[in-house]
Amino acid sequence: MTIITAVDTFDIRFPTSITLDGSDAMNPDPDYSAAYLIVRTDSSDGLEGHGFVFTIGRGTEVQVAALDALRDYLVGEDLDDLLRDMGGISRRLIHDSQLRWLGPEKGIMHMAIGAALNALWDLRAKRAGEPLWLHLSRMSPEELVSLIDFRYLTDALTEDDALEILRRAEPGRAERIERLRAEGYPAYTTTPGWLGYSDEKLERLSREAVADGFGQIKLKVGGDPADDARRLAIARAAVGPDIRIAVDANQRWDVPVAIDRIRELAAFDLAWIEEPTSPDDILGHAAIARAIAPIRVATGEHVQNRIVFKQLLQAGGMGIMQIDAARVGGVAENIANLLLAAKFGVPVCPHAGGVGLCEAVQHLSMFDFVAVSGSMDERMIEYVDHLHEHFATPVHVAGGRYLAPTAPGAGTEMLRASIAEHTWRRSAAAS
Repeated sequence: MTIITAVDTFDIRFPTSITLDGSDAMNPDPDYSAAYLIVRTDSSDGLEGHGFVFTIGRGTEVQVAALDALRDYLVGEDLDDLLRDMGGISRRLIHDSQLRWLGPEKGIMHMAIGAALNALWDLRAKRAGEPLWLHLSRMSPEELVSLIDFRYLTDALTEDDALEILRRAEPGRAERIERLRAEGYPAYTTTPGWLGYSDEKLERLSREAVADGFGQIKLKVGGDPADDARRLAIARAAVGPDIRIAVDANQRWDVPVAIDRIRELAAFDLAWIEEPTSPDDILGHAAIARAIAPIRVATGEHVQNRIVFKQLLQAGGMGIMQIDAARVGGVAENIANLLLAAKFGVPVCPHAGGVGLCEAVQHLSMFDFVAVSGSMDERMIEYVDHLHEHFATPVHVAGGRYLAPTAPGAGTEMLRASIAEHTWRRSAAAS
């Protein structure tokens, strides 16, 4: 028997606002941060699980308080029981009536629960001696379906639907695992495109992205229209006609403005427009998608749960699904999102702009390829070249592709020295 002995939490912040890394039309000065937790056990091998919620500075202490509220649900529990029934502990936390009232199933509390569940998945994969993507890919369709909460989904995705999707992909799993190990998974990069970067830096980083093998870059838009057009012209000239350019408005526009602005920028041959309006505006996304076709709408990094993903798909408001590893209720809810995308035939290109998100979400995309969609067509994982050095198993990207992780776990473990150096202290910040 292995017992959970402690859940330690940390408010970790990196001063990325100094260099404007991560800057966009709605978030001009983010400090990439994490509300971070470590689930500790009495295992003789020092087994522990790591999870986090990505934040951008102020307010991280509020997210940490939500993590602290989960401590009594885990400390003293038998780890073996929890890891045997990951669907059960997911439902226990998410369906707790008093915690759920704070959402329901969205916002700060839901993200905290997702981080705790991701830490348990990190533990489970480490115990199995496998990277999370491989561990999930070796689970049976029945085991995977048992993880998912189908409440509110059955008008679009039933258990039988999910089993059919997973069983259809089952025969080629072994071959796809080997292909993934040999080829990696396609990536695109947002590194050149932050709104606060100078024109010179934009041009230089765009050229470097092409030299590094990326087939797509992404630029932030939503500022002055003339500035958006100028920056896109610089990027298009730098990368040439054969490299895809996506743009991201980060929720900046109302629906009519979004339609007008995207039409103005269409001459630059856009791969997609990301978050053109509020992430909660399902009908608005659908209206934009109809008006700007064939340019596709991409969204999802701020979608709060599987129900909103379902409705975006049902309404035709999403041509690219962008799951986020730290926004919804953990691995299981993201598996539900992947299955919804498969049911509606929409490719998944995850959000990964932020500390630790590249490390975490690559496992979900690789699992999707092996066990759900069976395809890498039109699928890419976002890549940003920031802060990977703070993780025990940082991502490896080469030739514009994520190399499949081999280390056991979920990729969410931050180095002890980085935790110590970047833990935010209110007194120090005030001085």
